[in-house]
Amino acid sequence: MPRGFSDRILQESANPSASVWDVLSLPTGDVRGCPYEERRALMLDVVAGLPEGSPIQAVSATEDVEVARIWYETLAGSGVEGVVAKSGRSPYRAGRSSSWKKVRHAETIDAEVVGFTGAVGRPRALAVRLPDSRVALFQRLGAQLAAQVAAALVAVAPAARGRAAGG
Repeated sequence: MPRGFSDRILQESANPSASVWDVLSLPTGDVRGCPYEERRALMLDVVAGLPEGSPIQAVSATEDVEVARIWYETLAGSGVEGVVAKSGRSPYRAGRSSSWKKVRHAETIDAEVVGFTGAVGRPRALAVRLPDSRVALFQRLGAQLAAQVAAALVAVAPAARGRAAGG
């Protein structure tokens, strides 16, 4: 059973289910060094060995890009936030990894950049004015986006510095 997982949660749920997408360790030992293809096969064996009617199920997977595209486009309404693309040959790595990519559904809006946190050459986040005139702090910028924003900030060379009420 995964750490922190409680079968009581499943038992008390009106529609109990739990989805599994990977396995990192088995009674035989640590499998994080195995390629994802092997870990998935091991995980499917574990799920197949569960009692009939178990609420634990394997997450669907495909190697067909068109099938993944259809899932991405049609499952958004059911609460599926997107798809994950993984290299089948990659071992497990904790944290961010270049061997897998999340492709999430996003709702985009136009907003005016009115400020930033961090240095001009290395902004950490943006303050944006939303269409309803509220100003909000945009999520922390990833390295690639921060570099693009820094180039734009350096080009306009903001002269004023200040602090908002929230810091």
